[in-house]
Amino acid sequence: MLINIFLLQAAKAPQQGNGGLMTILMFAAIILVMYLFMIRPQRKQQKELNEFRNSLKKGDKVVTVGGIYGEIVEVNEKTALIKVDGDVKLRVDKQGLVKDYSETAQK
Repeated sequence: MLINIFLLQAAKAPQQGNGGLMTILMFAAIILVMYLFMIRPQRKQQKELNEFRNSLKKGDKVVTVGGIYGEIVEVNEKTALIKVDGDVKLRVDKQGLVKDYSETAQK
C-alpha cells in the first residue's frame, strides 16, 4: 500500500530528471534496512525458541515466562509438567517455557 502511494506521488510530480527513481530507491533502501535490523533477527530468535521447545526432554531445567524455575518431569505434545520444589508440580504450556538454564545451574 505504501509503495502504491509513493508510485502515485512519483507519477503526479513533474518529472525532473531522476527524482521519481530516487524516491523509489530511497524507499527500497529503508525497507532493506528495516528487514536487516528488525525482521530478520526476530525471525532467527523465534526459530531458535521453537527449536528449544521442540527439543525439551525429561530432566531439563527451564524457566517459564512468569519467572518460575523448574525441572521437566514429563513432556507432551503441547504441555510440560515441571517440578518446582519438593512435590510441587505444575503443568504448563510449552509456549510458556522460554529458557534452559541447565548449563548455568551447574556452574
